Amino acid sequence: MQKSAKKHLESFLAEDIKSGDITSKLLPRKKIIAHIISRENGIIAGVQYAKEIFQSKNCRVIIHKKDGQSVRPNQKIITIIGDTYPILSCERTALNLMSRMSGIASQTNTYVKKICATNTKVKLYSTRKTAPGMRLFDKDAVVIGGGHRHRMSLDQMIMIKDNHIAVSDSLLDLIKHAKQKHKKIEVEVESLRDAITAAREGVEIIMLDNMSPPKIREIIKKLKQLNLRNKVKIEASGGINHSNVIQYARSGVDMISIGRLTSSVVGLDLSLEVN
Repeated sequence: MQKSAKKHLESFLAEDIKSGDITSKLLPRKKIIAHIISRENGIIAGVQYAKEIFQSKNCRVIIHKKDGQSVRPNQKIITIIGDTYPILSCERTALNLMSRMSGIASQTNTYVKKICATNTKVKLYSTRKTAPGMRLFDKDAVVIGGGHRHRMSLDQMIMIKDNHIAVSDSLLDLIKHAKQKHKKIEVEVESLRDAITAAREGVEIIMLDNMSPPKIREIIKKLKQLNLRNKVKIEASGGINHSNVIQYARSGVDMISIGRLTSSVVGLDLSLEVN
């Protein structure tokens, strides 16, 4: 596990417990057995992080369901054995993280199944629309659900978007300047002209932002006619949801990115029960 992940988990516990769980301190000290249980169907995620949370407080953890496995209502995911205080004081932190991650993984998996049933060559990607401080976990959950990470941070690749183009003198000048930085380049375009410019300049990815599937097919057709299509990956983004993702998967793109995977999260219903 990454050191940064452990530091995050420590800060999550510190935020919740503060100077101590004053309610759990009222209870007698004894060994107990507790289980984290699913309350609905879904894809489970965050198991390894929950394990780390409880083990950091000297609890023994038995895993019944691994990250990425499907769960049904009332199935045991994790069993925790240890003293009353550490188990109950860590309960909400572990459940919150697992619930959020499992919700992301479950939603991602639903999209992935729809896309793969339509075109197995199209890959689903997350975006940077994550909760502050949660990007590592949100992105992990997407991967657990069958999706892929886009850039984790602004320093990982050059992505020229509409506001960058608005501030710059021209898209062409901006691309030429970016190529001097020897970084992977992606360009967000809103027109056929800009798509052709980006492809001719050798960018790796062209993002077609908020375009309808018919418009995307039109641009891809033109790129093929100009012998530019095979030189670049095409990404569709913006306004993609469960009702239209199949249409986008059929449009001829290589990548689909959906911000709502991590920005509109409905957590999976989980609970911790003491025997």
